[in-house]
Amino acid sequence: MRRRTSPRRTTTPKQQPMGPIQTFVVDGLTHEAKGVARLQGKVTFIEGALPGETVEAQVKKAGRRFDEAVLVNIVEPSAYRVEPSCQHFNVCGGCSFQHLADEQQLNAKSDWLKGQLRNLITTQELEQLSDKPNGYRRRARISVDFKKGRMGFGFRGKASSEIISIEQCVVLTPNLQKVFLSLKHALLKSDLVEALGHVELLEDTKGVSVLLRLTSSISDEHEKAWEDWAERQLVALYWQAPKVSKASVAPEKMRYYELSDLRLKYHPQDFIQVNATMNQKMVAQAMDWLSLDKHDVVLDLFCGVGNFSLPLALHAQSVIGVEVQDTMVEAARENARANGLENLSFVAADLTQPVNSEFFEQAITKVLLDPPRAGALEFLDSIIKIGPTQILYVSCNASTLARDAEYLVAKGYRVLRVSLMDMFPQTSHVETMMLLQKKK
Repeated sequence: MRRRTSPRRTTTPKQQPMGPIQTFVVDGLTHEAKGVARLQGKVTFIEGALPGETVEAQVKKAGRRFDEAVLVNIVEPSAYRVEPSCQHFNVCGGCSFQHLADEQQLNAKSDWLKGQLRNLITTQELEQLSDKPNGYRRRARISVDFKKGRMGFGFRGKASSEIISIEQCVVLTPNLQKVFLSLKHALLKSDLVEALGHVELLEDTKGVSVLLRLTSSISDEHEKAWEDWAERQLVALYWQAPKVSKASVAPEKMRYYELSDLRLKYHPQDFIQVNATMNQKMVAQAMDWLSLDKHDVVLDLFCGVGNFSLPLALHAQSVIGVEVQDTMVEAARENARANGLENLSFVAADLTQPVNSEFFEQAITKVLLDPPRAGALEFLDSIIKIGPTQILYVSCNASTLARDAEYLVAKGYRVLRVSLMDMFPQTSHVETMMLLQKKK
């Protein structure tokens, strides 16, 4: 006889009761913009509190090493506290620093970055590259939620998966802010929202575009109605069909942006830097730091559609760009042809895997790499084998940059210059540029 077994019970952690209201003196700030205080020797992180403030807060989660608390009242505010420019700041998870003055935001990011790179920049000055604090973001992915007849249209909440429906986003470019509102109002009057996964807004030199990712098919009449809406709004409309990874886009409907005197075409879902002005400054700084001449052969790793490769080719003898996505490699080749650059070649390769010998057949003098958040640890030995005189590392993750740079230093390179690039003001995100020189 088969023994009967009782169903397995799953236990859900009980939510801790809120602690009593206590007074804290805040003396630090985390990378996520949480105030750091100490009470009876124990660290407490307080969302929304700033250094120099005396606040009242309640512990919501007590741990062995630290507590997390909810801000109740600001007894003595910081001299650098400002009124957030967005009405949704306290609930929306898109921004974390709007309550701190712009200069102090940069100082906080600089202090954090110095801490991440403490084993590398003992004598070098940390340089800074920045621009306007709002109205800079030329690309955004908007979450869409439709439950019980109500639409949510916005971004995820602070420390939450809930979609916060918003009326404004001050970091978007002014043109995207207008399209955002128009699109939201149009969706409220349409049942298209029931077939939407998310929306992508984009502005570049070609203009403004909207991409609608569908989760189910829609009628031809429905599609025509939205094409008419886009025409009235003077925006380009793209559709991503259900169960496909990328929208199908005709060659003449590809996007493009201008970079100095260059024009770069790309698919509307290809990666580009979301801050156009900072991208111009970043590329100019890279050219300045590398000081290229007609004897230099440059290897541009994780090159995308040629954001660095094409400007590099204006100054170097030749440039080899490497990117994993075949479609982006083809776009980069087309960009080189369209801009009349013949000293460029592009290769599709997975840089997390061993590379073939073609990289070692040319006398590469300098390397530029702009890897994803995971860094480029798997390819570092290949770079060392190539032996460039200089390596310019552009990073969106300071912790993996520190790991990779420490490895390069241990293998015979030294850090010459480091720059914090404030690509995403009002957020805690930090981009970094580092120049390393091969020791003689």
